[in-house]
Amino acid sequence: MEYFYIATALVTFAAVFGYINVRFIKLPNTIGLMLVSIVFTFGVMAFSHINPTLLNIEKYIISHIDFKTVLLDIMLSFMLFAGALHTNFNQLKIQRGPVIAFSTIGVILSTLFVGGLMYLLLKFLEMDIEFIYCLLFGALISPTDPIAVLGILKKANVPKKLEAKIVGESLFNDGVGVVVFLTIYEIASQGKEEITFGHVTSLFAQEVFGGILLGLLLGWITYRLMRSIDDYDIEVIITLTAVMLGTAIAQHFHLSAPLAMVTAGLVVGMDTVRNNAMSEITESYVDKFWELIDILFNTILFVLIGMEILMLNFEHKYLLAGILGIPIILFSRYNSLLVPISFFKKRLNFVPKTNLIMTWGGLRGGISIALALGLSDGMHRDLFLVITYTVVVFSILVQGLTVGKLVKKINKS
Repeated sequence: MEYFYIATALVTFAAVFGYINVRFIKLPNTIGLMLVSIVFTFGVMAFSHINPTLLNIEKYIISHIDFKTVLLDIMLSFMLFAGALHTNFNQLKIQRGPVIAFSTIGVILSTLFVGGLMYLLLKFLEMDIEFIYCLLFGALISPTDPIAVLGILKKANVPKKLEAKIVGESLFNDGVGVVVFLTIYEIASQGKEEITFGHVTSLFAQEVFGGILLGLLLGWITYRLMRSIDDYDIEVIITLTAVMLGTAIAQHFHLSAPLAMVTAGLVVGMDTVRNNAMSEITESYVDKFWELIDILFNTILFVLIGMEILMLNFEHKYLLAGILGIPIILFSRYNSLLVPISFFKKRLNFVPKTNLIMTWGGLRGGISIALALGLSDGMHRDLFLVITYTVVVFSILVQGLTVGKLVKKINKS
């Protein structure tokens, strides 16, 4: 019953904070929920000087939730499948070249840029941190968060061609980013001499290509099963089974569950599959079911991000490093996109200032925090968690609120 009470508390917080945002603040849900959650947490901390009951309850909830496991191993698969299911596959197919380049070359270049610049910054701040740990931070902060991106882009009126690039990149680059993070994590844990190039290559191939192949298989099986019957209740359950069973298989065989779910969602959401396998009522029920799952998990996730502030060790040097790290991450993001954009610019019709919009619209979110929480104390977990949290809050509250205005300004110029 303990976990039932915790789940009840989270859903209740999500409902109350969501109501406050929709009724009074009127921000996009992703931004509003996290803002209300952070303000609530600070309010609870202030009120604890009078009565610590609320603070103790919030600490109890956070201490009994393994944020990394809950997000990466459970929630992420559902949200990525839902996001991919409603992604414009035809636009994504046209933009597949840049999407693949952004989510692979872009992530790797960004990891190197962030790692190198953060190493210099921390040296300047008189913090002696090994380069490998700065590189590890670069890996966890480089992938843009599909959950944050999808939620905010819907209201930003980004051109469809550019939206397909940003959404497609964010759907795929978290899977690649996690693989890069795990590889550097192993090097940091075991030492460079124990990790060979062949080991890195095989890990990448197994996680990335294995995950994509599993997703294609799951999508094809789901399509065949749905095509053979006409019962919208069972067909919805089939899609749910594909996500749950597919995630379990991916985790068992050490494949990328996020990439498997993105691929499966894209296959099931294709117009061809919808027309051949789903009746009109089935399509409506499948879409509404996954929209509800997406909204529910999104609200819970951003409430959790706001409440995780209780886990931070706010040393002034850590906070300063986080604030100074924001322009470093934006600079690294901008420059990591230059090579792919320059290569594809002549082949595809890019909208003006694509690099600038993708830099400002490339939001960080729960995935980065979850990976930072997975660091060990020897990897300077407290330092990098504060830096990560600072970047994520700035990304969602500042970049998320202004990306629409940036797009409008560029369109007018």
